[in-house]
Amino acid sequence: KISPHIKWKWAVIFLCFYGFMSSMKPGESFMTPYLLSPEKNFTKQQVTNEIIPVLTYSYMAVLVPIFLLTDLLRYKPVLIVQGLSHLIIWLILLLGTSLLQMQLMEFFFGISMACRVAYSSYIFSLVSPGLYQRVAGYSRTSLCVSLGNISYYMLNLISLGFVSFGMLLSFCLPWPKRSLFFNPLRNRKEREPAASGGTKSELDKMKPKESEPSSGAPTCSTSRWKDSVFVQMLLEVGNVVRRPNLRLWSIWWIFNSTGYYLVLFYVHILWNTVYPDTVNNGGVEAASTLLSAMMSFLAGYVKVRWNIFSELLIGVITALQGGLLLIMGTTNNIWVCYLTYVLFRGFYQFLVPIATFQIASSLTRELCALMFGINTFLGTILKSIFNLIFSDKRGLALDVHSQFRVYFIYFALLTAAYLIGAAVVIIRHYRNQSTDEAPPTELSPVEVNSEAEPLANGKSAKA
Repeated sequence: KISPHIKWKWAVIFLCFYGFMSSMKPGESFMTPYLLSPEKNFTKQQVTNEIIPVLTYSYMAVLVPIFLLTDLLRYKPVLIVQGLSHLIIWLILLLGTSLLQMQLMEFFFGISMACRVAYSSYIFSLVSPGLYQRVAGYSRTSLCVSLGNISYYMLNLISLGFVSFGMLLSFCLPWPKRSLFFNPLRNRKEREPAASGGTKSELDKMKPKESEPSSGAPTCSTSRWKDSVFVQMLLEVGNVVRRPNLRLWSIWWIFNSTGYYLVLFYVHILWNTVYPDTVNNGGVEAASTLLSAMMSFLAGYVKVRWNIFSELLIGVITALQGGLLLIMGTTNNIWVCYLTYVLFRGFYQFLVPIATFQIASSLTRELCALMFGINTFLGTILKSIFNLIFSDKRGLALDVHSQFRVYFIYFALLTAAYLIGAAVVIIRHYRNQSTDEAPPTELSPVEVNSEAEPLANGKSAKA
């Protein structure tokens, strides 16, 4: 009989292999040039103002249902849906010719992006929080592709082969017995193989003790709904965000990720405008991913008093990103475009592990997952508003250079807000300095009292 530990280990290895194969899409970096090439013959205005905006709208529409279905169905069916979406995307890209078909392709692209939550949640359900970042990193891959003599069609055909194999692998994934919200493990013996660390989950705290006798009158459906785990978790989140540091990093996640992904969505059109014969997209994406990984690693060794200098650090990095966007949107040198893009991504990825740690360190994994889900959804709404106003043909329908000027203004406003907040926090701290200051720590978690902070619904937010 195979031990639970061996089963867990092989499940993680197979999941990482699936992630590796499903992410092998060499044609993805060249989708925009392919749409603009004579083979597809779409105009820049069509791609910028009619095709790409569909991706954001689709992502926003399906994110919440997929987030809930991921937990309800225990991950595997949603990963199968992601594999099918990848297959449909590349079939439409290779065979489609009309504008409507390309918009349908972007719709399925939004579904595949939303389904990524199933993959990260699947890993999260298998390993303890301390190992999550390391295991998730095993499956992140980057493919350096220089076009050379390979046609766009051949690159997308190769991508179709990889995503087809990835879809077949998704059918072979083990089906977990537990999930965070709707299918928690009740048996303590079952929890140990899941590497929960022996800590009591937020769900356990919220559920009434089974040993307690129930009152004679049956509870009505409204009362049962109010007492449901998911509603109780939402109430917890509403009170947790009142903590200044958690609120700050959630705001950063919502607003800065909006600008970051808008740049990622439209940067290939910018490159094609600056230098139509672009053949280095894959190499640049690989370089930016490599730098991002290095910056994420370095972030773990930054020593800062986060309760004092968080706003200042965010403000400085946001200012640097804004400057890079200004250069990116005004230069006519493609290599300057490439360099500024790589640095822009690196600065964002430098703050991602810090934000993740600051938000997750004082929360249970259930609250943490819900917080990130809410932050992602709010950021998606903001991206959709940006697209509707500035990119969509029903809005201003700006060209790509004008859009990047808008992104620069957006980051400039965020910088001003963060730096004003930093000045207020620092001045207030040094005015009221009456207790000994704690020494700097490496990614020290959000400060919490020795006793769990009571929330409005009588629960505790501390893990």
